[in-house]
Amino acid sequence: MSLSTPLSTREDLRNVAIIAHVDHGKTTLVDQMLRQSGIFRENEALTERVMDSNDLERERGITILSKNTAVKYGDTKINIVDTPGHADFGGEVERILMMVDGVLLLVDAFEGCMPQTRFVLKKALSLGKKPLVVVNKIDRPGSRPLEVVDEVLDLFIELGADEDQLEFPVVYASAKGGYATLDPAVEGTDMVPLFEKIISEIPAPQGDAEAGMQILFSNIEYDEYVGRIGIGRVERGTVKSGMQAVLCSADGQTKAVKIAKLYQYEGLKRVETDTAQVGDIICVSGIAALNIGETACSPDCVEALPFVKIDEPTVSMNFMVNNSPFAGKEGKFVTSRNIRDRLYKEVETNVALRVEDTDSADTLKVSGRGELHLSILIETMRRQNYEFQVSRPQVITKEIDGTLCEPIEYLIIEVPENYVGPVMEKLGSRKGELVNMATRENGITHIEFKIPARGLMGYRPEFLTDTNGNGIMNHVFDGYEPFKGEITTRFQGSLIAHETGETVAYGLFAAQERGKLFVGAGVNVYEGMIVGANPKNEDMTVNVCKRKHVTNTRASGSDDALKLTPPTTLSLEQCLEFIADDELVEITPKSIRMRKRILQKEMRAKSKKQ
Repeated sequence: MSLSTPLSTREDLRNVAIIAHVDHGKTTLVDQMLRQSGIFRENEALTERVMDSNDLERERGITILSKNTAVKYGDTKINIVDTPGHADFGGEVERILMMVDGVLLLVDAFEGCMPQTRFVLKKALSLGKKPLVVVNKIDRPGSRPLEVVDEVLDLFIELGADEDQLEFPVVYASAKGGYATLDPAVEGTDMVPLFEKIISEIPAPQGDAEAGMQILFSNIEYDEYVGRIGIGRVERGTVKSGMQAVLCSADGQTKAVKIAKLYQYEGLKRVETDTAQVGDIICVSGIAALNIGETACSPDCVEALPFVKIDEPTVSMNFMVNNSPFAGKEGKFVTSRNIRDRLYKEVETNVALRVEDTDSADTLKVSGRGELHLSILIETMRRQNYEFQVSRPQVITKEIDGTLCEPIEYLIIEVPENYVGPVMEKLGSRKGELVNMATRENGITHIEFKIPARGLMGYRPEFLTDTNGNGIMNHVFDGYEPFKGEITTRFQGSLIAHETGETVAYGLFAAQERGKLFVGAGVNVYEGMIVGANPKNEDMTVNVCKRKHVTNTRASGSDDALKLTPPTTLSLEQCLEFIADDELVEITPKSIRMRKRILQKEMRAKSKKQ
């Protein structure tokens, strides 16, 4: 494209992404924008957090996948992208920033800037996106909107924002109350001030409308009827359904394709259209082998666009075929081929994930952004009737300039003052380095650390215990630093089942004195399965299937009812944090079990000696 070519500006369109830390109210804000723009009929039944359409998102109350929607305000169409708020799903945020011209940075009026705020803002500023700051939850008790705006300004300066970006506009809002205002002291009535600011502050899309067509694909969806659908932005020219195009892949190869159908977003629906102009966010069907980051061009002007660099994974774990005594009893897809096909299919849409073959045909190495990133994949596969085993997560180290380096996390903790001591002590032993510490008016201490990623593995349960559930911890990947040395992260052993059978109250009563049990009575167990935690740092074999011998001798007190402590049920994330290097988590559609890699006690003893 020559420099003299005039660029056309689409004043009737705005493309904006909403970025924020987890649980700061992005999805609730999108709800209100959809409701107040007249997208829904008055009698239409609406659910809360309508954009969280995935079952896992609804259960956990977090956004996992980026999603598109569009609203009309006056004569202007506003394309909105709702993004995840957790750092482990940063790959979802990085790629969709290519589709938008500006970002709504949402910050909680009470909590202020959190790790994910820093992470996504850094990406947006480096790509030159125009920020509009929305201070949400101003109706929350203890909110401090003006202080939070000062914190946001400090963060912008720290991240090296330019002069234009530092002059960011601010809107105050209550997504739950359904209003926005330009003055936090004056309660608003609706979202009009926010819509007005988006139109006046977010740049309108620009591009050469007369040049050859060019679309950059940033996301992929599947439809049962039309197959693979690419979601991208028209960077140049005009797109028509049925037209011929050339697809430029990441490795420089090109191939002829046909754009079968075009769709645009209206509210939550995809609506078929015949043409799309510069700046439009569109969905394209008919390109079977499409991947994220590829460019579709008109045949007379083939020019691939660069795609945003996605940060590398920091944590890996092995996915293995289940070989426990209970293998194949509960899952439908159990073979190595089933697991391999499913994982390689996931890589096509989950750009921050890596899958590699290993020396063993039954094992695949899967790398992701963090434990939550991988555990969501495991939970999704489990619900799709897959059965497999996974190893303990391991951090991915790198050699930089001849020095072994490991991933470092930026950790922010907020706890009441009387719990600061135990937290500092534990994080010190895990090689945490104090960066900042401040006390808020309400008696909450705000502490910031830099800590090796492996030092955080298994820490959350200890943190909740040490703070009696009163603490909040959030962390985000900060970079690579030289290896910090050995860290002991687990201070307890496992209680291991002695034999295969069904647990009974008599055996459990004897075992519960040894530690905390994970199973109750009437549960099928096998030799080598982990049934509890030993407070001492050593493994212990217990017989939870032991029955009381029946004799014809009776003694006072021997027939008293046995009182069992209710077992502790661990979630998938807690299991992944609990296991040691010589242990595995067995995943089936109905059960999550922990086990030793070597099931027989004698074989484990021999292996330890060797």
